[in-house]
Amino acid sequence: MAGFFKSLLHKISNRADVNWDDLEADLISSDLGIHLTTFIIDDLRDLGRKVSAEDVVEVTRRHLADRLPPDFPAPSPRPDGKPFVILVVGVNGTGKTTSSAKLGLWLTRRGHSVVLAAADTFRAAAVEQLQRWGDRLKLPVVSGSTNADPSSVCFSAHQKAIVNHNDFLICDTAGRLHTRHNLMEELTKIRRTLAKQDETAPHLTLLVVDATTGSNAMQQAKEFHKASPLDGLIVTKLDGSGKGGIAITIYDQLEIPPRFLGTGEEPEAFSIFQRETFVKEIL
Repeated sequence: MAGFFKSLLHKISNRADVNWDDLEADLISSDLGIHLTTFIIDDLRDLGRKVSAEDVVEVTRRHLADRLPPDFPAPSPRPDGKPFVILVVGVNGTGKTTSSAKLGLWLTRRGHSVVLAAADTFRAAAVEQLQRWGDRLKLPVVSGSTNADPSSVCFSAHQKAIVNHNDFLICDTAGRLHTRHNLMEELTKIRRTLAKQDETAPHLTLLVVDATTGSNAMQQAKEFHKASPLDGLIVTKLDGSGKGGIAITIYDQLEIPPRFLGTGEEPEAFSIFQRETFVKEIL
């Protein structure tokens, strides 16, 4: 996760003086955005002395912490005994199906029972992928026939979760381009269908964003938020080249907080968002 910022700090440490233009460009390219970068640069200039790499770390950490939400409590089973329904949305290629499975494992390891709904019915490979994850992690998966109505798959899975008194239902929806109106409308239909058996469902809608995609992730968040109000982000690919800055920018501009982080390929490489840890790992 820290790869990009570590290389930036190494660059600063090896210079006699900070090149302000370079530092500004580097911070912007880390997906922190112009607005936040300007505040950081202004604070560093206001120090009125030679700026060290440690100064950059300290000031940047302070600004990041100020612009990130406090830690959220982990999702917990509903007091009425009905399943807590989580809707996972996003474009193809962000790690959506894998994140759905990892979230399921994360919840089961905390003693909760989970059902997965394979509602990405347009791609047979996506259904198979979730079923493989289900087999591997010992998580039940409800799926429909190829090209089945995704809403019907979510409805059936919800029904099963209610009958079996499962704590959580995670619906892995079809990866969709945020520019495709008909696919975005389908999300609205899924929400309506889930509400038929529990008018409060879904209880958490999470957008999966790839930390390496930068400003495109911001546009995805804007469009998905219009079609299906978002409660948070799952930020993936934070290992290696993932910068993480986009999560801060999305929260700063849209108030959609990071809720979970994907930090690697393994099922265990998944964690709940914690502000202090996140800031330390980035810097």
